[in-house]
Amino acid sequence: MASNPLALPSRPAPPSVRHALASPWVLAALCVLAVVGFWNATGSTPAAFRNLWTWSPALLRGMWANIEISVLAMALGTLAGLVIGALSLSTHRGIRYLARLWVQAFRNAPILVLVYFTTYVFPFELHIGQWTVPFPDWIKVVLGLALPASANVAEIFRGAIQSIPSAQWEAAQSLAFRRSQIFRLIVLPQCLRRMLPPWMNLYASITMSTSLASLVGVHDVVDTAQVASNTVARTDFTVLVYFTLLALFFAYCYPIARATRALERRHDRH
Repeated sequence: MASNPLALPSRPAPPSVRHALASPWVLAALCVLAVVGFWNATGSTPAAFRNLWTWSPALLRGMWANIEISVLAMALGTLAGLVIGALSLSTHRGIRYLARLWVQAFRNAPILVLVYFTTYVFPFELHIGQWTVPFPDWIKVVLGLALPASANVAEIFRGAIQSIPSAQWEAAQSLAFRRSQIFRLIVLPQCLRRMLPPWMNLYASITMSTSLASLVGVHDVVDTAQVASNTVARTDFTVLVYFTLLALFFAYCYPIARATRALERRHDRH
């Protein structure tokens, strides 16, 4: 096919322009401008802002509930993942197989399915002797998010251990270090540095997954936004409140992503 002689040759955008367009702050600004244009077109921007100001304390309390769930889920997942990751390196074949089975099962399971699983499998109350202890839904969501977190932390820990060159073990043994001393003084500090960036990425992912908690009755920020939208019953406010949710999660998770990239660059230099 003959080329069109009048067509102008396409030129790629300069790197600075591509970097600016890819910047999340530019994308956020474009989204804000789009929302402001929508409000101005409907002529109801002041009312939407007044309603948002009224509901802001409830939205912030809901966001705090999401943060609490993510912190607890990541703490439980990290503790369990370190144990499972150590078991996956065991010399006993059966233990190693069970640890790998746990990792493969919960790394490849949908998080929503795990949240529903823990919600409906565990009882609503625990009967301990003569006492009845409630088992609230938010704890079940914590467990549902801790399961995939443990599987991913186990894989991160196993990869960090195996990335340490065997020559370091041999050199330390030649200096009469015990195995526990080698692990505590030489291997573990290096593993922590290598584990931190993927661990932070995993935490940001778990934080965003807490938005599923509203589906099982947990009063989080998404549930608060739904109540606010149904109460005010205005289209412009609904658009505003869900953009506010995006801004809240972005404001919390984006600094984690930036810190992760900084740690990765620092690790590459060393």
